[in-house]
Formats: sequence, structure tokens, C-alpha cells
Amino acid sequence: MNEIAFEMAAANVRFGPGVTREVGMDLVDLGARTALVVTDSTLARLPPVAAALAAIEAAGVKAILYDRVRVEPTDVSFREAISFAEGSSLDAIVAVGGGSVIDTAKAINLYTTYPPNDFLDYVNAPIGKAKPVPGPLKPLIAIPTTAGTGSETTGVSIFDLTAMHAKTGIASRRLKPTLGLLDPENTRTMPPQVAASSGLDILSHAIESFTALPYNARAYPASPSLRPAYQGANPISDIWALQALRMVATHLVRAVEDPSDDQAREQMILAASYAGIGFGNAGVHLPHGMSYPVSGHVRSFRAPGYPAEHPLVPHGFSVILNAPAVFRYTAAANPSRHLQAADALGADVSGARDADAGKILADRITWFMNRLGVPNGLRAVGYTSADIPALVEGTVPQHRVTKLSPRHAGPDELAALFEDAMVAW
Repeated sequence: MNEIAFEMAAANVRFGPGVTREVGMDLVDLGARTALVVTDSTLARLPPVAAALAAIEAAGVKAILYDRVRVEPTDVSFREAISFAEGSSLDAIVAVGGGSVIDTAKAINLYTTYPPNDFLDYVNAPIGKAKPVPGPLKPLIAIPTTAGTGSETTGVSIFDLTAMHAKTGIASRRLKPTLGLLDPENTRTMPPQVAASSGLDILSHAIESFTALPYNARAYPASPSLRPAYQGANPISDIWALQALRMVATHLVRAVEDPSDDQAREQMILAASYAGIGFGNAGVHLPHGMSYPVSGHVRSFRAPGYPAEHPLVPHGFSVILNAPAVFRYTAAANPSRHLQAADALGADVSGARDADAGKILADRITWFMNRLGVPNGLRAVGYTSADIPALVEGTVPQHRVTKLSPRHAGPDELAALFEDAMVAW
């Protein structure tokens, strides 16, 4: 029997310039007396963290700072953060940063509230045991400083599993932050390539959730509690995804090329949450599934604007490098949806044939990539055809997302997609 229902988990967000300065009052309202403030070493020296700490202390709440989050976190960095927090008596957690910071804060919250017997107990199957989160977690307030991941709206925490050289994660509605404070003042500090990568992550989130396998194509769960967070395309997520694409089409290039464009930055931080609400309930599929080994197997690539202490392919780049190849492939499953996505991104779809849907959408994506200075395909970040077996091996276990592809992609199909993604234009 196929699924008969979908469930919309709403995110609590507050938008406005300067709302970071309200975080202390929010903590008081939540009854917190001691809060762990989670960030990274770069942001710890910048205005967003200073504003949050000042607001917390002004409200009479004790702040404990953890500023060692790794950009593109790993299981090792998660364990280090959890170990730090285990030594403190905490009432609440405040995450100030991008997706890496917010995802690390989610892990701290879970693992300090319900310590597992094994680190992989909560991690998605088949890599981990995918045990359900036992109960409510501590209040978590997320203050994003990038406009991309939408992590302030989702119940997902992603990390690199170092033993596998691939990303995996934890998914539960209980991980969703209590409140997201969307303050466009906090994105002024984004370097251009960070703004480009995070903005293209929004773009792919929205297209993937809109083109995902429909929710009613899944099997009916044995219990409502077993209905996954990533349920497949559904009528409510569709609304958020398409609007996010329209906002990206209008504001992404402006926000990257002119950080002083306040309207563009405001619209992009909203677009991140719009797409997050969409994919947080519908899910993502192949571009994200394929991105995880691209991030995990990086050798020497370093992107401008990101920490230089270790090689990394920024998450948004690792996703978007695969996207044109994927959507050329998946368009055959639902040409109409791919054309609607292209139209929302500003492509001319008048008179378009179904057979052209994948090319039209892929060409529109590569236009943004080229304009924003994204590496031209996987080859530009250090991969060759010889790496494809390892990239496929790292993608196959990503069932949580790959099963939502509207068109099946086994190992042979994945190999062909990675080959196609070696050069984008």
C-alpha cells in the first residue's frame, strides 16, 4: 500500500535586521540561566557573535563560549564539541554561524541529553542504526550568518564520517531548533565565494525538493511515528520551493556581487529558510547524495573565503557541481516539474518540449555557476574519472536522500552522472 499522507513540521523563525539582540530575552523566556554559545574561530571575532554574547549577558544569562566548530564538521569534531559540552551544566544552546555551526549544535544537544551507547546509534541507516531520538531536547536558538543551508528550519545534522570519506547525518524532527533568528545584518561578513556557495545550496535545495519522488509514491509506514522527515514532494513544500527559486533568481547575483545591497541579502536569508521549510519536509535527492563523497574525498582544493587549515570543497559547491548532470538525467521522470523549476529561475520555457526540460534547467543552473565564479565541474576541484568508483561507493549508502530521486540511479547510472559532472560548461 502506498503512502496516503504527508506531515508538515513547521519551523519557528523571526526575521528582521537586529533580531540577534533579542536572543537574551528569548533565553529568559525559555527559563534558561546558562547557555552554551556555539560558533567557529573566525566568527568568534566578528560582530554577530559579539552581538549575541552582549545580548545574553545583558539579560543576566551566563554564556559559555565554544568556538572550535570545524567548517564542514566531521564525527571527530562533533565528538570534541560534545565532550566540551558534557562538562557544563546547560539550560539552552545558541548557535551563531552557518550550517556547520548549527548542525554541530544540534549534535551537542542530542548527545548530551540522551548519550548513546555508540556514536552511530542515531546516525542514518545503513551507515548507523538510525535509532529514534528518545524525547524532547534542550531549547536551541539558531542564528544563521550565511544564507544557504536553512539548517535553522530543519531537523537534520550533517557531518563527514572520516572512516568512510563521505558525509552522513542524523535526521529527526526533534533536532529542529526551537527558534531561528534571521538577521540580515549577520550576512554582511560573508566573503563572496561563501555567499555564492551558500546561495547555490538554496537553489539546489529548492529544485531537489520540488522534483523529488512524490510523497504518495512511498510505502505506507507501519506507524505514523515512522513517517520520515524527508517524505517526498508534496503540495505545501512545493509552494516554499518555488518561491525560494524566484527569490534566488532575482537576488542571488546581487547579494554576491554587492554585499552592501541590503534588500538582496534580506531576500536571500529568507530564501534559505523558505527552501529549508520545503526540503525539510520533502527532502533532497541525487545532487546532495552525490555531494557527500565529493566533500569527503577532497585532496587539496581550497576555496577563497573559507578557512585554509584543511582542504575542503564547500558544501554548496559540492552539491551544485553535480546538479546539471543530475537534472538532465531526472527530467525524463517529470519534465513538467523540471520546466516549472527552470521557469521560476528565470529561464525562457515558452514553447519548450518535454524532451528539452533537462537541458533547459541544467543550462540555467550553469549560467549561475559561471556568473558566480564556481569551479567548472568536478575536475576543477581535483577529481578525475579514476575517482568515480570511490565517489559511487560513497553515494550508494546515502539511502535517506538517493531513494527520493524521481528516477532510479544505481551504481552504473551514478558512475555516468559523475562522469557527466566532470565539466559543467
